[in-house]
Amino acid sequence: MSESYSVRVTKDYLVFSAAHFITFGDDICERLHGHNYRVTAEVVGPLNHQHYVVDFILLRDTLQKLCLELDHYVLLPTQHPRIRVAPNDQEVVATFDERRWVFPRGDCVLLPVPNTTAELLARHLAGRLVAELQRAKDVRLTSVSVEVDECNGQAGRFVQTFPA
Repeated sequence: MSESYSVRVTKDYLVFSAAHFITFGDDICERLHGHNYRVTAEVVGPLNHQHYVVDFILLRDTLQKLCLELDHYVLLPTQHPRIRVAPNDQEVVATFDERRWVFPRGDCVLLPVPNTTAELLARHLAGRLVAELQRAKDVRLTSVSVEVDECNGQAGRFVQTFPA
């Protein structure tokens, strides 16, 4: 018989406010707008020698740090096939067909995603979370789930399972 346990964190301060825009279909790009995002994470795995999957405080604080990295920025996708993002030291120019946005460089987070949807923000955060948690001693995850809620009940979730 195999056992697994999970730890889940959702706190009022695991939030970030950010601006973004996404594309629909092949030719629709919505207007720049913002959300007050809420993040929840769950990790699954066997108990370690201390009898927990991962320390709640480590999980909570790591997730809070990742939220702060996105808080009060414009989130731009660097892997979109039609949105071009061109940064330099002073500014970032983003274009989609004839539309053009210019932002101060310090106001942007360039994300390695094809679109800044809630689902892909969840995937980005999950990847960063796993990388941070794997640096900790005695953490063996079998899966991670991160949910990004963009509108009080409208959320995207990413789940990743790891080989045993």
